[in-house]
Amino acid sequence: MKVKILFVVSVILFGVVSCSKDELGSEYFDEIKAHRAQTDSLFKYSDSSPFKRDTSVKYEGLKWFEINPEFVFKSKLYKYEQPETVIVLGTKGEERNQIKYAWFQFKYHGKLYKINVYKYRESDITPGREVLKNYLAVWFRDKTTGRETYEVGRYLEIEEESNDPDHLYTLDFNKAYNPYCAYTPIYSCAIPRKEDYLNLRITAGEKKYRE
Repeated sequence: MKVKILFVVSVILFGVVSCSKDELGSEYFDEIKAHRAQTDSLFKYSDSSPFKRDTSVKYEGLKWFEINPEFVFKSKLYKYEQPETVIVLGTKGEERNQIKYAWFQFKYHGKLYKINVYKYRESDITPGREVLKNYLAVWFRDKTTGRETYEVGRYLEIEEESNDPDHLYTLDFNKAYNPYCAYTPIYSCAIPRKEDYLNLRITAGEKKYRE
């Protein structure tokens, strides 16, 4: 698959960088292949797999877009001065309180995009789930949603790493994944809010599990 080498946006001006195939190198492709193989193994064999929890659903392997370096970006974490608690709906109709904490931004084909970052409230982090303190929840929908990709939306998994405002995070849409409710209705998952829609086709990451 022919990959266009993207321009590099100045970190100083925009705090966002797009990556090219040459910059990422062959090791990156090996990493993504290994990540997908590990995910497949977990879904097949792990006791925490949704297919172990709901044995009425048969595991037939995950489906992915081809690895696409155009959808790997670097961005600062831009924190809201006054983070607000917002309601995020779950797929079973329940309301969840989440902190709209910050946002990332990236440039794709000359256009700047913004994607919100949510965090769990301290009061909602129960013993044994302390790992969620640094978890940055990134949920999104795009022009592939409901077509090639899961109709509810997809997620990115990112951990807060630094208090340095100039620290750059990696937004790798090749690792965008479906929540567990994409495989079985026994789960409920967060529905990306209206403002979490990205007006472009993100042809990277996980596709629909079934048509």
